[in-house]
Amino acid sequence: MKVSEIYKNGGRSLSFEIFPPKKDDELNNIDDTLDVLCELEPDFISVTFGAGGSCNCNKTIELARKIKEKYKVEPVMHLTCLCYDRHEIDEFAKALIDSGIENILALRGDVREGVMKKEDFTYASDMVTYLKEKYDFCILGACYPERHPESANMVDEIKHLKTKVSAGTEVLLSQLFFDNALFYDFREKCRIANIDVPVIPGIMPVIKAAQIKRMVSMCNAAFPIRFQKIVDRYENNKEALFDAGMAYALSQIIDLITSGTEGIHLYTMNNSCIARRICEGIKNIV
Repeated sequence: MKVSEIYKNGGRSLSFEIFPPKKDDELNNIDDTLDVLCELEPDFISVTFGAGGSCNCNKTIELARKIKEKYKVEPVMHLTCLCYDRHEIDEFAKALIDSGIENILALRGDVREGVMKKEDFTYASDMVTYLKEKYDFCILGACYPERHPESANMVDEIKHLKTKVSAGTEVLLSQLFFDNALFYDFREKCRIANIDVPVIPGIMPVIKAAQIKRMVSMCNAAFPIRFQKIVDRYENNKEALFDAGMAYALSQIIDLITSGTEGIHLYTMNNSCIARRICEGIKNIV
């Protein structure tokens, strides 16, 4: 099933993101996580993608296939383009078709030391155009409520996003954020720019002090005073910080749902306890 079908006639989605284990012998262990996640009946699960590596040995494809075949949940495969040429992207596309996978989250990918940048695709929108011309995938894209770190300002951010949607992106999944007001402002800017595809907020429950600092640094996410107070009070109490971080994320999600968002995308960090706790907290309002 194509993910875009979910949102027709006012549908709303619940989705999770997971990442393939780094070691081959850990790939089977992720079944324990998937057992819990799929029991929660998400509309889809997205699987992250590392830069470099060939189609034949790609763990993302293997894990996406397992989600599709064993758990009967729709996978969305992340696919980056900065380090691949057209021929390599074709190989990935054909492998996905052979596996019955219909949904791709099209990303530029980061520049990484030791991974050679190629010239065929400069932006994610370039790959979206290429895929739409040759294949019948549903294409999802990333968006940044607080702008991408490489965007000069929010005006440029919206222009780039408009280009991505015009190229054929059908659903947008947002980068994590901690302040819902910033998401609502971003969503309004999208509508003013006639970006009329679903914009799904991405939420990451932050349950460790080190994780919070890393996420704020990596993602350029604003850190609300209300959340800072939680960290300041509980950063040396592991259990209390877990509970407080979960409560904060749950309050975000409830506000987003009651404000009419078209779905929730939960960054699980492969922690099924997080997903279960969130789903238990919202089961009566979705």
